[in-house]
Amino acid sequence: MDKLIVDDNTQFSFEDFKQKNGIIFWWASDFLKMLDYEDLKAFGPVIKKATNAFISLGLNNYEHIIPFERTDDSNGIKSSDFKLTRFACYLLAMNADSKRQPVALAQAYFAEQTRKFEVYVQGSQDIDRLLYREELKQGNKSLASTAKDSGVTDYSAFVSKGYWGLYNTWMGSLKTKKGLPSDPKIQLLDYMGRTELAANLFRITQTEEKLKKDNVNNQSDAERAHFEVAQRVRHLIIENTGKNPEDLPIERRLPEVKKELKKGMRALQNVDKNKNSKS
Repeated sequence: MDKLIVDDNTQFSFEDFKQKNGIIFWWASDFLKMLDYEDLKAFGPVIKKATNAFISLGLNNYEHIIPFERTDDSNGIKSSDFKLTRFACYLLAMNADSKRQPVALAQAYFAEQTRKFEVYVQGSQDIDRLLYREELKQGNKSLASTAKDSGVTDYSAFVSKGYWGLYNTWMGSLKTKKGLPSDPKIQLLDYMGRTELAANLFRITQTEEKLKKDNVNNQSDAERAHFEVAQRVRHLIIENTGKNPEDLPIERRLPEVKKELKKGMRALQNVDKNKNSKS
């Protein structure tokens, strides 16, 4: 990111693309080229993921990813674009495809910038964890509704069957095995890594689909369906990782990750405030 190849003969830095009009910002149409994306349509999924990250942090995404209609002075043609804050650029880079070399360079650049402010976030892994956790909240609500329609009257027992199928143990024992207190206020999902969160999201969505497809209408069959789906997810994890789901390591609690990201946002905002005050 310190040196970005824009064409065969010219190199620019991230700062060279900075704009100033009341606020310091970057055009999305410029930033996506830095990350080797073709256009805003191709970049759309990245913008959506970054937007969801803002939502999961409880932040107003419209203050950081600002829709704007630009007019080309040379021909008067209008086009849709976005004004991006420095923190938005950070989240977009972290949510972009790291297999692209420019994206990997951008992620390394922003990781170094945040480390200067003693902000400790495991890049895209932590952000993915936040996004999966948010999806799980919504997924659990949807599953609860479908389970009720499928004849489930004891939702706690229904959920426990799913956890048993996935982990081969009950939730209380699972917390103990993972070194966490059995206190019901402790949310195990907040400590799960990316792989484990994704596995639980798959368990939830596929159980909901099975309940609907099989027209389940009683507690016993619903519990059996949840257990069977969870067992299949368990086998996939073992096959792909070589580990039992209950042996997957816990990671830093997600509320702490959110706190670090907000700290990073404030630090990056201060960079531009200081630049504004000096100009």
